[in-house]
Amino acid sequence: MGSPRKIIIDTDPGQDDAAAIMLALGSPEEIEVLGITTVAGNVPLARTSTNARIICEFAGRPDVKVYAGAERPLKRKPISAEHVHGATGLDGPPLFEPTMPLQDQNGVDFIIETLRREPKGTVTLCTLGPLTNVALALTRAPDIAASIREIVLMGGAYFEVGNITPTAEFNIYVDPEAAEIVFKSGVPLVMLTLDVTHKVLTLKARIESIRSLGTRAAVALAQMLDFFERFDIEKYGSDGGPLHDPTVIAYLLKPELFAGRDCNVEIEVNSELTLGMTVIDWWRVTDRPKNAKVLKDVDAQGFFDLLTERVGRL
Repeated sequence: MGSPRKIIIDTDPGQDDAAAIMLALGSPEEIEVLGITTVAGNVPLARTSTNARIICEFAGRPDVKVYAGAERPLKRKPISAEHVHGATGLDGPPLFEPTMPLQDQNGVDFIIETLRREPKGTVTLCTLGPLTNVALALTRAPDIAASIREIVLMGGAYFEVGNITPTAEFNIYVDPEAAEIVFKSGVPLVMLTLDVTHKVLTLKARIESIRSLGTRAAVALAQMLDFFERFDIEKYGSDGGPLHDPTVIAYLLKPELFAGRDCNVEIEVNSELTLGMTVIDWWRVTDRPKNAKVLKDVDAQGFFDLLTERVGRL
């Protein structure tokens, strides 16, 4: 076992973001969370910055440093998803005002400074929301691109196509210009697409397994997932909804749970009809260079077993 992998979690919490953060914090032997940066997405920035700290406190980790980043997309009006996540973004458990502080430093500056400080190729960026912070960091400090080990992101789709519009996944759609910068950056990219996340459903038995752990973190997460799945059960007609963001952390912990292929991925930024679409050359019909590992399949029960075990450690 080598030293833990250093990561920065860039997030817009969201109940599924909470599951991702808890999964990371419950895996200290494999993952060292250098910091959490927040971005406007599921809910506005002030709320995502509060939510990230609430999640850390639920997890018993008030020592984690949380930095607020971009409060709006690069060029577009903010879009949020209270219709999915509730007014707070973490609807479900009783919430509270966190006592741990928000750091003074801006999240984008923290990303840049950390990548310049840490040895080259040692820091992974785990993005669970729109890619605004990462795009700003790459634009302001182009030198950091060569320092990033990889960017593992929840976003996009090929076979499932879209969830906020008929053709676009939410995280990419909110800030397609940011996504375009990231996908053209030359940094190694791994995409956890809707094709994967729509296979990891919060079946009632899976939520009960988490709840039955009985810890503060586990009960809070189960209550969040109870709320979060309501929207998706109605939308997709399934027992349980997709659990998007923790797949990013699960991939770092157990890549063997996932399968996909290296593809060229381009981001649509001009079309009104398909704005934010991830145009994935899955069938390799162009000669455009491959720029992302696109994950499509997952061992869903293996994923939930991992999530449950690690949340149980908190």
